[in-house]
This record gives sequence, C-alpha cells and structure tokens, in this order.
Amino acid sequence: MLSLNQVFKVFNEGTMDEKIALNHLTLSLKQGDFVTVIGSNGAGKSTVMNTIAGKLIPDLGKVVIDGKEVTALSEYRRARFVGRVFQDPMAGTAPTMTIEENLAIAYNRISPRTLRLGVTKKRRDFFKEQLETLHLGLENRLNAKVGLLSGGERQALSLLMATFTEPKILLLDEHTAALDPSRAELITNLTREIVEKHQLTTLMVTHNMQQALDLGNRLIMMDKGQIIFEANEKEKAKLSIEQLLSEFQRIRGEKLSSDRAILG
Repeated sequence: MLSLNQVFKVFNEGTMDEKIALNHLTLSLKQGDFVTVIGSNGAGKSTVMNTIAGKLIPDLGKVVIDGKEVTALSEYRRARFVGRVFQDPMAGTAPTMTIEENLAIAYNRISPRTLRLGVTKKRRDFFKEQLETLHLGLENRLNAKVGLLSGGERQALSLLMATFTEPKILLLDEHTAALDPSRAELITNLTREIVEKHQLTTLMVTHNMQQALDLGNRLIMMDKGQIIFEANEKEKAKLSIEQLLSEFQRIRGEKLSSDRAILG
C-alpha cells in the first residue's frame, strides 16, 4: 500500500548548515499495517511524514501509494488518499467554522462539491453517526465552533476527519503529545478502534515508547535519516522500553538522546 524506495532528502545543501534528513531510506507497508516510529530528535521522522504527505519532494527516490507513483504529486492532490493528524490540536481543523462545516470539508476530499451543497440532511445524519463513535457528545453540537472545543475534543475530531473517508494512508504525527495524560489515553484508544475498524494502513510517529510498543503490528527506530532497527508483531510484543534503549545503544554506540522518549 505504501512504498518508499531509496528516498534521499538534504536541507541547506552546499552550506555550513547542510543536513541529510533522509539517507536513502526504504520502507514498505502492506494493506492494514500499523507501523509505529520512534527515534531521537532530528532522526528524520517528520521528514518521512512530510514526504509521504507531499509537503516535501525528495531529492532522490520514489514514493508509491497503492501501486501509483506519487513522488512529484503535490500535497493537495494527495489529500484524497492521505489522512493526517498533527501534534497540535489546532492544526487539523478550522477553528472559526462549525463542527459540521469542518466535517463537510473533510468529506469533500472524496466527493468534491461546494460547502453549502455538502451539508445536506442525509450527510448531516451521516456526520452524526460518525461523531457518535467518539462518545464525546459532539453529535449534539454540530453548530458549535471548533475553536471552542477542548484540546482532546478537537484532536478526536481531527482523527475522525482524517479517517472517516477511509484514506489509503493514515499519518499520525505525535498526535497525543500535546494532550494531558487522560486525554492522550482517550485519543490513543480511539486511534486503536478506528484503525482496526477500517483496517487503515497507518504510520504513527511518537516519542512515547510505551505507546509505540502498545499500538500497531510493527515498530521501526530511526536515527540520522535511516531505519536502524525494526520489529515485527511477535518481536514487538516481547520488547520493553529498556530493551529498545539498549538496542539503540548497541547499534549506535551511544544513548538515545531524547528525554521525552525515555520519560514517555
């Protein structure tokens, strides 16, 4: 469903600030794979997400989604089959618009229409059904401005908007990091339920190693733009945070330089 083949990306090439963000990285996800991604700051995790989403175009290599090469395809053209939830609960929604209007915009990714025509009675009933799955009572607040929602409510809405059109690829970019523990747990559980329900092919970046171990069927560890360690479902089930940290030190000869990863 997703393939990155020898993807290379460098920033500030030819200057003193030159940095290789992705170093001939190769990664493949089958339909329904849920891969969690961990690594130190600057490992290239966000660059991978931006490359898949089309926000960045790689200098070398190919990006293939569902058998179609999309390497040079713009971000907005990929929006029909790539859903994304960001770390900032404010990033994935339009705060001055209502819940209903935000959902209509998300729905238009697969059925392009004007916003006014997008909010029919039939579609409103569909939106309510989808919101009920969040168990937050948002189905009764369709006309509420999204900017008035709590961080957890807004992130739950972002997750729903990114997934209810069943995209080919779902990208979760540290989507619980900005929430308090109880809300983070809520969004984590919703993520598990939604991904399993729709069998979405998912890539999730997280600094929380326990979350990376608890969710998904595969785990990869990145450093300096490369994948340095990978565990399948059986291997991941046997791993602990301590073992992951030891594995990083064994491979790189140094400790993982991210307190957030350890504390998470």
